[in-house]
Parts: sequence; structure tokens; C-alpha cells
Amino acid sequence: MKRRREAEMASEIRSFIEELSAALEKGGVKLEVEKAGDDLQTTLQIPIKPFLSLCYLLIQVLDKIGPTMAVLRQDIHQNIKRLEMVHDSDPLIYWDVVEILKKETSEGKAKKGPTCSKAFVWLTRSLDFSVALLKLLVEDFERNMEQAVEESYNITLKPWHGWISSAAYKVALKLVPDTKCLIDILKAKDGDYDMLKKEMQTLISLLVPVLERNYDTMRAYGLDKLKST
Repeated sequence: MKRRREAEMASEIRSFIEELSAALEKGGVKLEVEKAGDDLQTTLQIPIKPFLSLCYLLIQVLDKIGPTMAVLRQDIHQNIKRLEMVHDSDPLIYWDVVEILKKETSEGKAKKGPTCSKAFVWLTRSLDFSVALLKLLVEDFERNMEQAVEESYNITLKPWHGWISSAAYKVALKLVPDTKCLIDILKAKDGDYDMLKKEMQTLISLLVPVLERNYDTMRAYGLDKLKST
């Protein structure tokens, strides 16, 4: 009973932090860079389970917000399932996202059709959008929510969206809740704005290294310039 009450009192952000920390610690992340003559050899590992757990946590937060981000939520869910399907086909080989990227790249399929490579790219960009939005809200809880979402979108997703995706975003933007509603959703029942701000800053500090690692991987496999329709 006590644990249930504590869970109910905890903020969405605090719960997110705890689950993310556990997932990252369990899965581990490895990024090694070695200098070999004039070549820079990079060995990257992205354990797929912790990464997808992070993406599922993002969906949970979007669900709390409501139908506002339905398009983004659906896109995230489809991309998670695409990666899960390949992982489940042979968990011993495809425990690492990078192994999937290597396979699709070697087969010349990474950029063609609904691939796992594309799924990885868009999941990373969705996380990047979320971090950008968190940063703006941390700077000013009084910031207009619609403007914050639009600014975050412009610097993370818009450069890679075609007219169809941009049109879907414009519809979703009209459903964005005001800042106070979102803050109330994220804030603990027993917490205050200062506590929430600290929690958001902690979450950002956890997510930024994940994004940096993912973008390094995207560049290594020539995926960083992929665009949608």
C-alpha cells in the first residue's frame, strides 16, 4: 500500500528517470574510439532492449498528455515494433542495434523501404524533439506551449520532414495543451515547480549522451541525412 501511494505521488518525470537509469545501467553502453594512422576507427554498441525500453517510456509520457501527440506516438510505436521484430527473429545476433544496421547496410537495404535503419533514425529524432522541448520548458515554465513545441519541431524534426509529415504536424500542433496543463501532468502531487525543474534537468542529462551516441552511429552508417515524405 505504501509503495502504491508513493508511486501515485511521484511525478511522471521522476518515474521516467528511475526506469531510464535502470535500463541504461542494465544494458550498458559502449563507445570506443581508437586512432589508427590517419583513420579513425569507431566501435559502437547500442543494446536494443534498453533503447526500446526508453522509447516505450516516451510513449507512456505521450499517453499521459493525451491525443495531442497521437501522430508522433503512432510513429514511435511502429518503429519500435519494426526493431523488435528483427531482434526477436534472432536475439543472439540482433541484441545490438548496430548489428541490424550493419546487416541492412551490407545488403544495400538501409535506405530503401520501411527498414530498421530508418526506424532507428526516427526514434532518435523523436527523442531529440522531446529533449529540445524539455530544455525550453526548463528555461521558462511560463513559455507558450504551442510556440515551444513549434520551436522544438523546427530544430529537430522539420529539416527531415517532407510536406506530408509537415502537414500532419500542423494538425497536431492545434491540439497541444497549454503549458500549465502539461506541467500539472508531469508534476508530482506533492511536488512543486522547483522540484519538477530539477527532475527535468536530470532527465535531460541522462538523455543527451544517448542522443550523442545515436547520432554518432547514424553518421557512421550514412543515415544522418535521411528524409521522410
